Amino acid sequence: MQRIKIPWFCKGAGALILAGVALTGARAQDLKSFEQRITTKVLPNGLTLVICERPEAPVFSYSTFIDAGDVNDPSGESGLAHMFEHLAFKGTSEIGTRDYAAEKIALAKVEAANDAYEAEYLKAVGRDEKKLVELKKAFKDAEAEAHKYVIPNQFTDVAERNGAEGLNAETALDETIYFWSMPENRLELWAWLESGRLADVVPREFYKERDVVIEERRMRTDSNPIGRLVEQFLSTAYVAHNYGRSGIGWPSEVSQINATEAMEFHKKYYVGANIVVAMVGDVKASEVLPMLVKYFSRIPAGPKPEEMTTVEPRQFAEKTVAIREQTQPFYLEGYHRPDYRSPDAEVYDAITDIMSNGRVSRLYRSLVRDTQIAAEAEGFSPFPGDKYPGLFAFYAVPLPGHTPAEMRDAIHKEIDKLKNADVSDEELAMYKTRTRADLLRGLADNQGLANSLAQYQTRYGDWRELFLQLDKVDKVTKADIRRVANEVFVPSNRTESWIETEAPAAAAQKAGGAQ
Repeated sequence: MQRIKIPWFCKGAGALILAGVALTGARAQDLKSFEQRITTKVLPNGLTLVICERPEAPVFSYSTFIDAGDVNDPSGESGLAHMFEHLAFKGTSEIGTRDYAAEKIALAKVEAANDAYEAEYLKAVGRDEKKLVELKKAFKDAEAEAHKYVIPNQFTDVAERNGAEGLNAETALDETIYFWSMPENRLELWAWLESGRLADVVPREFYKERDVVIEERRMRTDSNPIGRLVEQFLSTAYVAHNYGRSGIGWPSEVSQINATEAMEFHKKYYVGANIVVAMVGDVKASEVLPMLVKYFSRIPAGPKPEEMTTVEPRQFAEKTVAIREQTQPFYLEGYHRPDYRSPDAEVYDAITDIMSNGRVSRLYRSLVRDTQIAAEAEGFSPFPGDKYPGLFAFYAVPLPGHTPAEMRDAIHKEIDKLKNADVSDEELAMYKTRTRADLLRGLADNQGLANSLAQYQTRYGDWRELFLQLDKVDKVTKADIRRVANEVFVPSNRTESWIETEAPAAAAQKAGGAQ
């Protein structure tokens, strides 16, 4: 399962999917070597630990992989997964508070005040504006009282004072990941911190963080033409599956999710059976396992949440989305493709590489170098996620004087070449060589390896699949590429979208009509 570098515009639009190296396989002797150094243990609560011993330096990196992301947000509550990522940095009943017993009472009052305010605010008829002002004040007063017990940023401060580097988290459509690196002699502190925020979360400063997420949405989507285009593009390409929903959340839903709903999300998805923790570095499994079992066993047990059963129906008509305003033109299109378990997964990776990997790629040579009509042009896949059937997408940024229509025609010309003629032996060989090289680079990095071990253990039930992909890569043929291109890159399976630069006069007329 390849991790493709997602273009800059997709990150800005909130499609927070893990970027990085494409880790797809290794030689058999490498697998044997790693088997000698990797220990896997499933705890009684269902949580899986994956420990890779790499004593080259006295540090370790880890990745906590939660098999839940934006796609799992309940209907009407988009944004919850992202909100919980924010909460995970707010501490626990033991860290981040001056007096948790008193804070707990204060937080309950905040939630009651918010419920009273929302009940009045959401009335379709008969809303009492004067009462609404009073309820809003009561809510703000309750928040201020609860804030008295907060020690701001204590969780992060403790970690960083003890050598944590790269402390961060990512909420993607399919998963939520927490990670950092730390000196080996702070391992037990890390285990206490990490297991604590998974097992003992407190909805501290929830509504403050909700405002932060709303502001993130304004910046990434509402105030970003490409962000708005991507959101409309996905909601048009998908009619049934949650991949068509806003990743960061719809404004009316994000603004109304509450701490009670967040804790219900946590109760369902943050259970042992839905979590893999992988660590790589200067650790000896036989020595650290008893300590890790002690801390991570406190995470609640529970059944692994049911998988999504909604299947996106086959698209049978071409769709289009157009935005016209005074901004940079842009072109984006996508074709439905299977998920990472497809027998053709590596064929899609090969197409991505041949079309888009660097200055020797077909799209760069054609649109950027030779015809000089685009500043950028790439294909990428899967998008917006890979756990469920996604899209194979192409985009191009026109140079001044050129239009989205020219980008579309030029991209389709390159797609037609894939469909009508075999790729060269050199192109196919370069894809396979680059894949192997990318793996080796990824294996050299503790954090990258920890992320991949956690991901593969979750998606395949066995981290070894990381090292078994190369056989599938080696079996990709030129005929496979032509076959898949002809099956997938067809008009009836395509959603096109673009930003067309609007003339100033038309924009002024539109603005005047909206007044």
